[in-house]
Amino acid sequence: MNRTMFTATNTLSQLQKQMDLISNNLANIDTAGYKRREASFTDLLVQEFRNQPNDALEPANRLTPFQIRQGNGARLGQIQLNLTQGNLKTTDRPLDTAFTAEGQFYRTMVENEDGSADMVLTRNGALYLTPLSDTETMLVNSDGHAILDDNNQAITIAGNVKSFTINQTGLLTAERYDGTSQQVNLGVAIVNKPQFLEQKGANLLGLPENLAALGVTEGEVITDLTGPLRNQIAIQQGVLEQSNVDMSKEMTDLINVQRSFQFHSKTITLADQMLGLVNGIR
Repeated sequence: MNRTMFTATNTLSQLQKQMDLISNNLANIDTAGYKRREASFTDLLVQEFRNQPNDALEPANRLTPFQIRQGNGARLGQIQLNLTQGNLKTTDRPLDTAFTAEGQFYRTMVENEDGSADMVLTRNGALYLTPLSDTETMLVNSDGHAILDDNNQAITIAGNVKSFTINQTGLLTAERYDGTSQQVNLGVAIVNKPQFLEQKGANLLGLPENLAALGVTEGEVITDLTGPLRNQIAIQQGVLEQSNVDMSKEMTDLINVQRSFQFHSKTITLADQMLGLVNGIR
């Protein structure tokens, strides 16, 4: 009975994590560029108990394993990032953009409390301008983090801008009222191995700190689309990519997880009742 309770308890904690994952997907259903995460389960270590001192005693015609194998529950084996394309929503705003190819992300710089900065990735193409001085502004995302160019430098726009144009390969052209213009390439990277990316808060993704211990390099996980590779970039101006979360699927998964959670909770209750009956035997 104790083993039954341990097995159910181990699985309950993992089911709770899956419910949190589904809840996070549902909470970001209206977040532009959000990519849903999916959980997959694996079995915990299975133990084998030999109930015969000699394997030679095993009947020749037995169809099932001779030993008794008992599991210890299940755990989350992997949380996968689903990079499928989301639907496009037309906004006609010049600084609203959306990738029309899977796996492409803007490079963004996030400043930490200690003054350091980390490079992260975002699929949210809602861009804005924040003033640096009376004559200079910086291109940022909806959270105020700087958008980087193809040299991984923050993009600053000088002068009084009249209009913005962003072409398919991510070339931003700022037309000023005096007739001059400024051009800059938006920093874009493509993700080769999304399983190595971590959530860095909000709608941001980044590399884990133990990347070297995982046996991969940054170049194997993400590739900067610079030089001739910029022809692979696919950006559309005046639209935003919606999240790829399917509410009906998420709700179905949530109901299934809740039923599994109730089943394992009932298992603990029944095991406790059986233990009470055994202890009550005189």
